[in-house]
Amino acid sequence: MTNTYSGQQPTALAENAQPAYYSNQPAGYPAAPGYPPAYPQPVPVTDPARTLGIAGLVLSVFTSVIGLIVSIVAFRKSKRAGFKNGAALAGIIVGTITTLGVLTAGIVGGIAATSLVSTCQDLGPGQHVVNGVTYTCG
Repeated sequence: MTNTYSGQQPTALAENAQPAYYSNQPAGYPAAPGYPPAYPQPVPVTDPARTLGIAGLVLSVFTSVIGLIVSIVAFRKSKRAGFKNGAALAGIIVGTITTLGVLTAGIVGGIAATSLVSTCQDLGPGQHVVNGVTYTCG
């Protein structure tokens, strides 16, 4: 009985070589021209929420709360997909600032209106000048 085992250990693959079971090429050799590579190559993907981020930025200028919400949704979708969405981030910033501005203006306007009504109740109907300010109460 003859032993065919030579006692040699299997050799390691070259640095960039792929195992033969992934390709129709022998181990250690690159794929032949015309054949697909042994490993799937990453496909470049575009940001799924890029357009939504731009829309959120535009909306946040004109309708602050809606733009803020759309920008947050776009930013989160981009983040989950592994992208940075600068337009969505800008929409979040602009939407937050404009929303805070609208809320502040509403609060200040409400306080001013309440003060005017209170002053007119104290003064009564007619036109009054108090500390250089003219009040017309009806």
